[in-house]
Amino acid sequence: MGLKCKPGSYNEVLKKLLLGLHIDQQNVFLLFGPVDILVQFPDLKDIQEFIEKWINPIRMIGEDEDYIAKTVSLIVMSEGPKLAEKPFAFVFLNTEPKSLETVRTQLLKIPEVLSADSVLGPFDVICSVKAADPQELETTVLLIQQIPGIDTSTTSIVSPIRFMPDW
Repeated sequence: MGLKCKPGSYNEVLKKLLLGLHIDQQNVFLLFGPVDILVQFPDLKDIQEFIEKWINPIRMIGEDEDYIAKTVSLIVMSEGPKLAEKPFAFVFLNTEPKSLETVRTQLLKIPEVLSADSVLGPFDVICSVKAADPQELETTVLLIQQIPGIDTSTTSIVSPIRFMPDW
């Protein structure tokens, strides 16, 4: 699930996700990109559980303060490996419809790709990548973009999660 936060409110949203809803920090990513926060929900049983346990409570975070501007639901169709390490970035891809599974399979052959999931939503594939620095990320993204069947890509660097002090 992607969350777009109102300006200046991502810190409060992170607090509510981690401390209020008790979502494991390993499943929450602060991003610089099309969404501010990406939340993964491993081991969901069905869509009803997702709606009742997560979507509805998350949409209500800061309802009086209007913290969340937009939510983006991304339902995984084909899941890649579980993340064994924290990614440096996520690459959101749109593919030609006939190439979706081929693109996902090719992504998983790249050593820097930690996981690649095909999803229902505004993107076709979400890919997590490791990199030692921005230059290595650039090299990896350029390699990803050369895979036949990819139409567009958007890269979001992962930021460390730190709570800002309350003033």
